[in-house]
Amino acid sequence: MATPNEENFNDYKRAEKKALELLAEMKAVSPKKVDIELALMVAIFELHKGTPSASSVAMIVQGHLKQLVPYYATKQPAGN
Repeated sequence: MATPNEENFNDYKRAEKKALELLAEMKAVSPKKVDIELALMVAIFELHKGTPSASSVAMIVQGHLKQLVPYYATKQPAGN
């Protein structure tokens, strides 16, 4: 039986897999990265609908970026 932490990680990995599938679909719809970036940002704000303020959503995103940037900074850039 999985521990709560393992189950949380498994949930995250399933969501990440779905997000990457969605990204592939979005690339088929628009080749412009800015269109995809903005659409994904809108989805994040929609996910947090009802949050007291847009600035609190921005703080959440910034917190996630602080975690992700070091991880991706150590990886070689992949081709598009």
